[in-house]
Amino acid sequence: MTQDETHHHGHETSELSETALRVKALESLLVEKGYVDQAALDELIDTYKNRIGPQNGAKVVAKAWSDAGFRTWLLEDATAAIASFGFTGRQGEHMVAVENTAKVHNMVVCTLCSCYPWPVLGLPPVWYKSAPYRSRAVIDPRGVLTEFGVAIDEDTEVRVWDSTAEVRYLVVPMRPAGSEGLSELELAGLVTRDSMIGTGLALAPEAQS
Repeated sequence: MTQDETHHHGHETSELSETALRVKALESLLVEKGYVDQAALDELIDTYKNRIGPQNGAKVVAKAWSDAGFRTWLLEDATAAIASFGFTGRQGEHMVAVENTAKVHNMVVCTLCSCYPWPVLGLPPVWYKSAPYRSRAVIDPRGVLTEFGVAIDEDTEVRVWDSTAEVRYLVVPMRPAGSEGLSELELAGLVTRDSMIGTGLALAPEAQS
C-alpha cells in the first residue's frame, strides 16, 4: 500500500476521478439504451448514500456504549442486535461484533475480495477493496494502522478478522474519554466508518465540536 493510498484514502485522487468519469459515462449509456431506469438508479444511489451507510453502524455503536445490556447482546448475537434497529439485508445476514479494549485492537479485512457489512457501513471504500490493503492487513497490521494514523501501544494485541461471504464483522471502537454524559445521538457523531473497520479510532468530543 503506497503512502498516497493510505493517507489520502478519504479523498478523491486523479485516478479515482478518471474512474468516476468512466462510471458516469457508462451509466449515461445504459440509461440512453434503456437498460437502466434513471429513477431506479437514483433511488439505489440515494439508498446507499443516505439511508444505508456508516451512520447506521454509528447508531449501533453509540447504543452499545450507553447501554450495557445492549452491548452484551451485540457481542453475543450481533445479527439480532443490529436487526433490532431495522438494519438488515444483503451482506448483513450474519454479523459478528468485536470490541476494542485497552488490550485488544480489532481490524477487519476481506482477503479474497471485498465482503463488507453494507447495512451498517454502506458501500466499501476503494482502499478496502485494494490488493495492497487486503494483503498487508494480514501480514503487517501494525504497519497498516500506522499508515492510517492509528497509534496503539506495543503491548496491545492486534487481531485481524477476515470477512467472508458467510460472516461479516463490525468493530466496536473504544469509547473516547470525555464522552460521559453525551446523548446517544451525540455519541454516534463520534463514531467514524474507519473506526468500525478498525483502521481508525472514534473521535474525541472536542474534535467533533
